[in-house]
Amino acid sequence: MGRDEAGAIRDTELEKDRARYGLLAVVVSNLAIAAVAVVGVWRLDGDKAVIVGVLTAAFTAVSSLTTAYLGIKAVSNTARSIALGDGPSRRHPEPAAPPAPPAQRTS
Repeated sequence: MGRDEAGAIRDTELEKDRARYGLLAVVVSNLAIAAVAVVGVWRLDGDKAVIVGVLTAAFTAVSSLTTAYLGIKAVSNTARSIALGDGPSRRHPEPAAPPAPPAQRTS
């Protein structure tokens, strides 16, 4: 195995570790937010206006955190594939030459 292959394998393993731990951080954070929301609702003893506010805030936090992680991960993957040359080319194709005008008939 050459140096380039070993470096590529190391980079791949590093990306897998980043994805795993990033996803783990998002899941643990979402569970913590859900736990705090459940405890908050339980401790409010039926005050519906406040319960709605707590649940709305918890839902917003969970969805924002998850969307941010997925968006950052998608952009990171796209940038990495373009940098490695696996992505779409940034060059624009040359436009096709316009068709030649029809020859004029002389009689």
